[in-house]
Amino acid sequence: MGKKLLLLAGDYVEDYEIMVPFQALQAVGHEVHAVCPGKKAGEQLLTAIHDFEGAQTYSEKPGHRFTLNASFDTIRAQDYDALVIPGGRAPEYLRTVAGVLPLVQHFAQADKPIAAICHGAQLLAAAGVIRGRRVSAYPACAAEVELAGASYAQIPVDQAVTDGLLVTAPAWPAHPAWIAQFLAVLGTRITH
Repeated sequence: MGKKLLLLAGDYVEDYEIMVPFQALQAVGHEVHAVCPGKKAGEQLLTAIHDFEGAQTYSEKPGHRFTLNASFDTIRAQDYDALVIPGGRAPEYLRTVAGVLPLVQHFAQADKPIAAICHGAQLLAAAGVIRGRRVSAYPACAAEVELAGASYAQIPVDQAVTDGLLVTAPAWPAHPAWIAQFLAVLGTRITH
């Protein structure tokens, strides 16, 4: 039986980091509700595509529109088994929105699985839920991870780290790694 997962995002979320997990987690039988503060089910997010093209940091291009399937104002954290936080620019401002940090704190305090990709670690750091943990993130977020009391895991961009029920990854090239690790944490069994 699939789990009920909450995916927390905002405008300019990284395109692949919302689209791929939203679809992949559903494909293996989980129910995924994508929400954004201030938006309702049926409304859309703007996404951004981040690419690694040899510059000092990623480039950013317009992405797709992503349609939300649940409303932030009506969800109850206790109704969900796990939380997914994609990256991009959204976590930077989501951490300032009323209700977001208590939502993230609920999942950590209830010892529920959490996955955070790329800049998603900014929400974890702001919520104060990573002290003493080993956490990966986009390298530009390393200082925030460490200031929040976590150990920054400097790993290749296509790898992920699991610390208890927390799965983190540096960017979308790590989808195969972090999704596999998150499925294991969720207890998802795929047989061939």
